[in-house]
Amino acid sequence: MNKSLSLFRIATAFLAWLPDSLHAETDLTDLNLEELLAVKITSVAKKVQPLQDSAAAVFVISVEDIKRSGATSIPDALRLAPGIDVGRIDSNKWAVSARGFNGRFANKLLVLIDGRSLYTPAFAGVYWELQDVMLEDVERIEVIRGSGAALWGANAVNGVVNIITKHSADTQGGLLSAGGGSEELGFGAFRYGKQINASTSARAYLKGFERDALARSAGQSAGDAWNKMQSGFRLDSDLSDADSLTLQGDMYAADLNQQLLLAALAAPYRQTVGHRAMASGGNIISRWQHTFSDTSSSTLQLYFDSYNRREAYIEEERHTGDLDFQHRFALNDWNDIIWGLGFRYSSSDVTDIYPDLISFNPTDRDNSYYSGFVQDQLTLVDDTLWLTLGSKLEHNDFTGFEVQPTARLMWGPHPNHRVWGAVSRGVRIPSRVDADMSLVGQTLPPFTGQNATPFPLALAVMGSQTYQAEQLLAYEVGYRYSPNPAFSLDIAGFYNNYSTLRSYQPGAIDTSQLPAYLRQPFYIDNGGAGRTYGIETSVVMKMLDWWRWDVSYSALKSELSSNAYYREAISPQHKLSLRAALNPVSDVTLDAWLRYVDNASAFTLAGPAYVRSYTTLDLRLGWKLNRAVELALVGQNLLDNRHLEYIQESFTLPTEVQRGVYGKITWEF
Repeated sequence: MNKSLSLFRIATAFLAWLPDSLHAETDLTDLNLEELLAVKITSVAKKVQPLQDSAAAVFVISVEDIKRSGATSIPDALRLAPGIDVGRIDSNKWAVSARGFNGRFANKLLVLIDGRSLYTPAFAGVYWELQDVMLEDVERIEVIRGSGAALWGANAVNGVVNIITKHSADTQGGLLSAGGGSEELGFGAFRYGKQINASTSARAYLKGFERDALARSAGQSAGDAWNKMQSGFRLDSDLSDADSLTLQGDMYAADLNQQLLLAALAAPYRQTVGHRAMASGGNIISRWQHTFSDTSSSTLQLYFDSYNRREAYIEEERHTGDLDFQHRFALNDWNDIIWGLGFRYSSSDVTDIYPDLISFNPTDRDNSYYSGFVQDQLTLVDDTLWLTLGSKLEHNDFTGFEVQPTARLMWGPHPNHRVWGAVSRGVRIPSRVDADMSLVGQTLPPFTGQNATPFPLALAVMGSQTYQAEQLLAYEVGYRYSPNPAFSLDIAGFYNNYSTLRSYQPGAIDTSQLPAYLRQPFYIDNGGAGRTYGIETSVVMKMLDWWRWDVSYSALKSELSSNAYYREAISPQHKLSLRAALNPVSDVTLDAWLRYVDNASAFTLAGPAYVRSYTTLDLRLGWKLNRAVELALVGQNLLDNRHLEYIQESFTLPTEVQRGVYGKITWEF
């Protein structure tokens, strides 16, 4: 013990001796709320504007918010935003959605990193475990709840998450971080930035982690430990006074242990499969920006994204290329117009490992997407009343043309007050799962009695080539109020009306596999409908110069109709988040984050499954030894030792989220 203590003292003394960093980050507890509301965002209107003047339910997560929350992944960081539902399924899977419909394969939230879409046409959602950046290099995460389809297109139905990283000029020098603990077994990241010449800067990074398995309710390991390595770079160059170029890219490889509950076509008709899934991929983005004048500019972006993912039951390789152009100009003093064109090509190659259980027909599919949009912000009364009208027109290979308009009105009767309302249409276009998949989700053993059969009965979900886009008509209102530099209130209410949602319809029993088994198909169709409505509130309040409160509350009511064979997941009806950020003494930060999440449910072919409500607490203690070095100790899920956050809709066995503690050191040089 004495030897360990001596080593600790030596290490602390050495770290305290290290030179101060020239790139210390801004602490948001030192900012007043007027400056926070003036934070510039780009995702609402595809142009730079103050958050306060955005006619949408938007929330900004800063890099300081991420650091002080103790989050180690993007899904965990998104818990900071009101109206966003984040559930952990197991150690390497998350369910993330906005305003309902949460699940592993949630398909109504568009997610981007620096303008690159993370959406996969495989299931119209996001593989959250594969989406990562060096969190210290995040500038901000812009979270829009509500339809963003008029600008961002299909699948931006219930929201848009845009993760924006820092300009390379803002990440000069080196940064090294490392740590570990009970659940976060070990992690580390290294980044180095350099000014190449007067107009060009660049950075490169390497990061990795090893995360422990969670546990089942009985205490045994869930067998879902995993690890991931990722590297990347970014280069920014001012080619002239009017032109700038950004080139950036990433590559990764991940090993994900899993224990899956799969159907079997012979006794015992259910099998638990433990295996290691492997995923790898990469992307490269080029973005050219040209400024014509103070009121006119254009952006041309091209990216290529590729991944390969091999599970126990299927493997997919996908390559996507995307070209996007947009131009913004002021037609006159009261018309600010932005328009754009886009093209995306995505190629998928699927290998069916257990074709009797899950298969895709055809195994290869190439899809093209064409789009165009225009939006006009009209100033009806100077500094008081603004009207935004716009629409996106898209063509996809599944449903043809889709039109997604919006109308937004904002009224500012006083500089401290903003009232806004919006009406929007959005669509969720079909994916390969909807059109091409055949999946045996459950096998019933031979049974006696009414409708007796001596053969097993395989219940199979079948895709449909006639599946249509899911449709949303959304109504929103909002209010922002900031009476003084110590208080801010943001309220948004919504009513969403959905039609042609996914449902299942049984078909005629297939006897072609007798005497081995019977097959009962359930065809995917558009028989579902319903509505959701609710309210989202966030409050920021500075008690003292060194003490800040962040409070958010979300209420969601889901009234969705389908049939006995399929129901959408029901997200928690109530969520409450309470964060306290304190700087009690110089160089010490203390953060406490209390969260309450209400009951939730999912639906499987075996019937409904429920998740009970839970309350949990995270704590973080940070100590800056000097301007270059910080130590942090983080405790997660401290109040509720073990709880279930989400039940997977099909394959994954339920696991419980556990208490965890980790330590971290960050050195900027």
